[in-house]
Amino acid sequence: MSVVPADVLPGSALAVDEPAVGAAELGPRARLWPSLAAVYRAQLSRARVARIPLLFVATFQSVGIMVLMRGVVDDGAEAQAVVAGSSVLVVAFVALNLLAQYFGQLRASGGLDHYATLPVPPAAVVLGAAGAYASFTVPGTVVTAVFGCVLFGLPLAHLWVLVAVIPLAGAALAGLGAALGLLAPRPELATLLGQLGMSAALLLGVLPAERMPEAVRFTRDLLPSTYGVEAFARTFGPHPDWAFVLGDLAVCGFVGVVSLVVATWAYRRAAVR
Repeated sequence: MSVVPADVLPGSALAVDEPAVGAAELGPRARLWPSLAAVYRAQLSRARVARIPLLFVATFQSVGIMVLMRGVVDDGAEAQAVVAGSSVLVVAFVALNLLAQYFGQLRASGGLDHYATLPVPPAAVVLGAAGAYASFTVPGTVVTAVFGCVLFGLPLAHLWVLVAVIPLAGAALAGLGAALGLLAPRPELATLLGQLGMSAALLLGVLPAERMPEAVRFTRDLLPSTYGVEAFARTFGPHPDWAFVLGDLAVCGFVGVVSLVVATWAYRRAAVR
């Protein structure tokens, strides 16, 4: 009996004369915007119950600060700075402080491995989480701004500028908070950095700049939320200089883009470890 190799048989699956069956094609790569929307909805529904009490705390804290400052600052530019700084402080509490804690705990608990297995771009994870956390600041910021205007006798005509201030300041602070949480080696350190960032937004954003030393003013200019505070405070005047308002908002938006890019890089760095 002669032995014939299987690969020379005409009907064999191993025959070299037959064309090889094409490999299965991979599915299309997930696009950024649909992935971002999915992460945003998931983060929003997940954090809705847990973050509402913290949002109340942030709003109550800002309102309390304005009540305390009412008997200290004078009317005019100082009152405008206090109201604008207290309003943006709500954004800092949620977008910077809580997001730093969230990503710090996510990294420590191995939660980044879950996102790494999903066909979701890293930018979608960072932007989706940042957008969800920043969305929680809208009611508290509006309530704080309205209460502050009534308390200090400021006009309510230009509160619509919060439509630009909240997302731009939220993007800058959320990107910074995410980067701090992802780069911190331990979740306790991420919490500490988030608290320090919020304290800086409180001290440098709420207190009038005219009463600060020159060195502290320079530090204030390095804080991303400062430009959102300045843009909002300028709208309380009888004749706002909208060129300066747009300039402050542009700087705030640029810092937001840079901080979110850094946060995306920090996410890639943390996810591969």
